[in-house]
Amino acid sequence: MPDLDATDARILTVLQRQGRISNAELADEVGLSASACHRRVQRLEEARIIAGYVALLDPKALRRATVVYVEITLSGQADEVLDAFEREVRLIPDVLECHLMAGKADYLLKVVAKDAEDFARIHRKKLARLPGIAQIHSSFALRKVRQTTALPV
Repeated sequence: MPDLDATDARILTVLQRQGRISNAELADEVGLSASACHRRVQRLEEARIIAGYVALLDPKALRRATVVYVEITLSGQADEVLDAFEREVRLIPDVLECHLMAGKADYLLKVVAKDAEDFARIHRKKLARLPGIAQIHSSFALRKVRQTTALPV
């Protein structure tokens, strides 16, 4: 992995804020020539520091504004139990994130739904049917205070 200098950090900061910025605009913003900027971005992509580019969608516009954090405790910790759970949870499109945790719960999921009734359907039809589940605890997010996809550079 290449060492990042201040110019790389500026490039990454701008790209996290404006992923569709043209190379010429990016070069102007970070104080480089277009060709030097392009070479740096290519190097950052090749090193997988820039893992990809995405469009961020508005959950309200897609009627998926209800966010529920779900703590799941499994019946055991054997590799087969963990692997089976992880394989199946990846197939649920309503689960935006799934993290193996240290602490009280084994997994923490971020789930999106239309509303409480839709989450009840997701819970009953999908989450409760995941293999190896011993307990499920769900917490509804009441209000988004801060959300970002930008990592500090």
